[in-house]
Order: sequence, then C-alpha cells, then structure tokens
Amino acid sequence: MSELISDLATGVWTPILFLLILGGIFFFVYSRFIHYKHFFHSIAILKGKFHNPNDPGQISPYEALSTALASTVGMGNIAGVAAAISIGGPGALFWMWVTAFVGMSTNFFTSTLSVMYRGKDSAGVIQGGPMYVIREALGKPWQPLAILFCLCAMIGCLPIFQANQLTQAIIDIGFDTSSLRNSSFQLVGMEIGTLKLAIGIILTIISGIVIIGGIQRIGVWAGKTVPLMIVIYFFSVVAILVVNIEQVPHYLWLIITDAFTATNYHGSPALGGILGGLIVTGVRRASFSNEAGIGTAPMALGASQSTEPIREGLVSMLSPAIDTLLVCTLTALAILVTGVWDVEGTRGLGVTLTANAFNEALPGVGKYLLLICAFFFAITSLFSYSYYGNKALAFLIGVKSAKYYDYFYLATIVFGAIVSMDLVINIIDIAYALMAIPTMVSGFILAPKVLAEAKSYFSRMKAEGKL
Repeated sequence: MSELISDLATGVWTPILFLLILGGIFFFVYSRFIHYKHFFHSIAILKGKFHNPNDPGQISPYEALSTALASTVGMGNIAGVAAAISIGGPGALFWMWVTAFVGMSTNFFTSTLSVMYRGKDSAGVIQGGPMYVIREALGKPWQPLAILFCLCAMIGCLPIFQANQLTQAIIDIGFDTSSLRNSSFQLVGMEIGTLKLAIGIILTIISGIVIIGGIQRIGVWAGKTVPLMIVIYFFSVVAILVVNIEQVPHYLWLIITDAFTATNYHGSPALGGILGGLIVTGVRRASFSNEAGIGTAPMALGASQSTEPIREGLVSMLSPAIDTLLVCTLTALAILVTGVWDVEGTRGLGVTLTANAFNEALPGVGKYLLLICAFFFAITSLFSYSYYGNKALAFLIGVKSAKYYDYFYLATIVFGAIVSMDLVINIIDIAYALMAIPTMVSGFILAPKVLAEAKSYFSRMKAEGKL
C-alpha cells in the first residue's frame, strides 16, 4: 500500500512540478520584476507603517504573515530538508532555491488576488483564498476548481506530518531509555508505541487550547512565537557553521555543481533520468516547505486588515524567502558541513538526521536546542494548518458546521504521532499537489488584473511620497 501511494505521489507531482516552476517563471517575467524592485517597501509594510486596524479583515499584515510562516516554517524545514538531502544529496538544495525564488512571484500574484477578490462566508465575515478568488472573480463555471481546492486543503492541511516528526524528535532526543522508547501494545491488529500515543495526546491538548479560539488567537500566538523560534534556530545553526567553517565554501560550491550532475542522488529516476529525479525531489520538498503556489499563504493573507491588495502580495512574497532561502538553507548547511548526510544507513531519514547534525557539532547541548526549535516549529504549524482546513470546509458547507473540522483535525494529531513517515508524507504530497491546480490556474487567468493594480498602487505611493 505504501509503495502504491508513493508511486501515485510521484506521478501526480511530475506535471505539478512543471505547473509550479514554469508558472512561477511566468509570474516572474510577466510582472516585469515590479515587486522585487519594491522589496524594502514590503519590509515597511510588515513593520506596520501602513497598518490601519479599522480596515476590513481579521488580523494585521504582520500577524497574517506570521500565520503563513507558522505553517511554512515548520517540520518541513527540519525534517523535509533532511529527507531531501539524504535522498538527493547537496544538489537538492539548489532546486529548492530555484523553487523559492520563483515562488516569491507566485505568492505575490496569488496573495494579491486573495485580497482583491475577497468574499463573505455564511456568517458574513470577509474571507480570502483561492476558493473565494475563483467564486468572486471567475464565477460559477469555475466553481469545481474551488471545490477541488477545498477538498484537497482539508486533507493536505492535516497535521499528520508535523505531529509525526515532532513526536519522533521528542523520542529521539528526550528519551534515552530504550525500554521506554520501544514499549508498545496491540490495538485492532496494529502495534502502537505507548510513548508515541502519550505524546500525541499531549500535543492534541496543547493545540486544542489555541485552535478552538480561531484565527485571532492563532494570529496572536504566531506573531509572538514565530520570530523567536526563527532567531533561536538561526543562531543555533550559525554556531554549527562556525564550528565547521572550513567546510562551508566546499559545500556551497558542491550544492551548485551537484545540482546538475546528480552524483549523490539515490532516488528513483524521473523526467527521463536521475537529474530529473533530483529536480523533482528538490521541488517537492521546497513546495512542501514554503507552499508557494499551493494556496495556503493566500488564505492567511486574505484575512489581513487591508484595503490595498498589493501590500498583502508584497508581504506574502517574503514567505518563501524566509522559509526556504533562509531557514531551509541553514538546515541543509548544518547537515552537510557535519558530514552526517553521507553516513551509511541515513538515507530517507527526516528529523533524526538533523538531530544527528546538531549533536555532532554541538555535543550535549545541540540536540536539546533542536528539540526546542522543533517543538515550536511544529506546534505553530499545527495551529495555523487547522485554520486553513476549517476555512475550506466553511466554504463548502458553512461556518457553523465547519467547527467540527477542528475536532477531526485534533484527532488526526494522535494518528500522525503513531504512523510511519513514508505513508504520511506521500498522502500530504498528493493533496498539496492537487491544491496547486486551482491556485495557479486562477492566478494565470487573473494575472493582468494584478499587474494593473500594481501599477496603480506604486504610482499612487510614489505621488504621495511613500516610496
């Protein structure tokens, strides 16, 4: 069964790879680089320079980006990158960079649209996201795409991967007693780890306290914890790089050369050979991590308090840069310079490989620093993903009934804690891939609207002396 799902995930991702990369290149070129030229303006927006709490929306632009980052800067940055390096070698990171760079343009277009074409849910609250863009801008003929997006979001945004890898990190790092780590019991023919079940239940309780409070509570939590966790992780990895500073130039060059030779790739061929397999690996892991083109960031930014859609597009384009170009790169370099990626028996490992890198470079303290980061990375992801799935179900059947998604979501945290990673990551990959279709198609059709809005916005800002 696991092999069948793995093959299905690869088959689905092959055309989606072209959709995301070529689509991102289209947005990149079509925009005439207008959003990149105003990168520092996006920083000013993020700092709250133009924020008006009376504007329509539910949370500030800063909280909206923090909510988006809470889902993207998660276990994908610790475990997903590790899995990509262990299978694809150093070259996988290069293709993650490419995906992130063009993904900045994708996020700019899709998140701008999520504010340009916001709609109201069944409770009369303003909402944004690809499904509302399709309904409000494209109309009934395109409604099946909106439904497809919501159905896939309800699966793709389940917390299974985050719960799985956080549980594994807690067990690997926090428990040295083998009898406790290996204790299990039988339930309906399945062997369930006792410790994994206990951790899953605790994570469910913690998540429930925040999730039931809705997007406002999630936004406040994310706004406080996301910057802190990124800073802690940044300085932890910098310490690892300083300890192994002589290896850094070698691996930076190897990342580039290996991207085109695929010398260290150990996965299945794709697109006609092993280089194609390496590219698929890098794109899949980058898309899983930064979610550019998937549609989650537009849902978060669609809740931002704003009357200027371009501002939310500019804020959203920072997400792939922070997530992949910064955090994923830090993780990859830590794994590479410590040499743990090239050790026999590490192929396919996720968070365990990253833990090995931290422990190798910072004996005694490294693994505990990683555990702290992993906990906050994963727990904030658990919070924000619940919002996306709830919002998708609310679009389909109404706000009142959508509250039951939260309870289903919380139950799957326990499920994620006890199942195998391979099965989990492939299920999520399939749903994520299908979410990209409505997001990118609506973005292509409405791209001229975004460019016209951008020209108008920047002209007005220049005339008012705000640029």
